[in-house]
Amino acid sequence: MTGVELILAALATGAAAGVSESAGTAVRDAYAGLRDALRRRAAPEGAGDDTGTRELPAAEETEPGLWEARMRGRLAETGADRDERVLAAARLLLERAEAAGARRAGPVVNAEQAKGVQIGDHNTQTNHFS
Repeated sequence: MTGVELILAALATGAAAGVSESAGTAVRDAYAGLRDALRRRAAPEGAGDDTGTRELPAAEETEPGLWEARMRGRLAETGADRDERVLAAARLLLERAEAAGARRAGPVVNAEQAKGVQIGDHNTQTNHFS
């Protein structure tokens, strides 16, 4: 998993867990820590904390299509994908979310134009293509 993928997975997990009552304080605190680390990385010297982090997902924006493309470029541009403090915060969030049972099960899949695809476990499918 690349640094960008690690950070994106952690952000999506943390945002999704933010709407869950069962996420727990440890997960919410780890998510806040990752957001703060990204804000510090993105903010130029002397700028406010919010500079460059408007793309971070809120709890209601966990759909990857809403923010993932913007974040990929922004993470690489700021070097956050190589910043060990940011990566450590992302790892911590994923560990805490997994321990709390709040981590997303499996990877994010974009099947927007797919035909005859199943996502998930224990499915049954019959296709008749003409």
